[in-house]
Amino acid sequence: MNRRDLLRASTALGIGGTVAGATGLGVAGPAAAAEAEAQGGPAGAGTPLRVHVVMFDGVEELDFAAPYEVFAASRFFTERAVEVRYVTTSRPGFVRASYGTRVGVEHGWAPQEADIVVLPGGGYARRADPGVWAEIRRGTLPRALGAAPRPGLTVAALCTGVMLLSAAGLTRGRPCTTHHKARPDLEREGGVLKNARVVDDGDLVTAGGITSGLELALWLVRRELGAETATGLEAMLEYEARGTVWTRTRS
Repeated sequence: MNRRDLLRASTALGIGGTVAGATGLGVAGPAAAAEAEAQGGPAGAGTPLRVHVVMFDGVEELDFAAPYEVFAASRFFTERAVEVRYVTTSRPGFVRASYGTRVGVEHGWAPQEADIVVLPGGGYARRADPGVWAEIRRGTLPRALGAAPRPGLTVAALCTGVMLLSAAGLTRGRPCTTHHKARPDLEREGGVLKNARVVDDGDLVTAGGITSGLELALWLVRRELGAETATGLEAMLEYEARGTVWTRTRS
């Protein structure tokens, strides 16, 4: 265990340690969760939660780093294994982020191996530079996203990464949100805008603004791993999720 992991583990122990039997509804829904509880454990407890964070040249640093941190640290507060990786639709190697950070990406695009795919944003205001606009023009990532949905997969995006989902046709007619400057574009392309920090429409979860990656990831951790895991993370990170989470009313 490296020094950072040791610090996190010590913090986790200080606020209650690993949470046994943390429950969340997850993408399987209330019935699956209730059935799993009846059998003595939370839904998905026997399998890892697999999170893929998509990387591309021009991606915003905070957009990808905040969700990665939250999901990676969640393992200290749940008995369920959590696997987080950076992936790319390009050849694995290095990507150069919006402010020049070079990040090594070892894994290729494989949504069939994920439970959650997270789309960061970046570069939307600079159409000629690497970033979301360049990825939309290139077409590879939107086409891959359009083909990705399947039962059991949640596609999530934050900030202008939501516009990649829009280019893939995944937000058309769906409740969603994005960075405030991209909202007119999202609505014009058929998204049903909601005035919320996070919008959860089941297998499509979106968040608005650069720092909303924290709220997006904390919400998904709460949904998939339980409230105790999420509150443990907040205490460790010294950050309380803010804003409204919009969810579709369930009958």
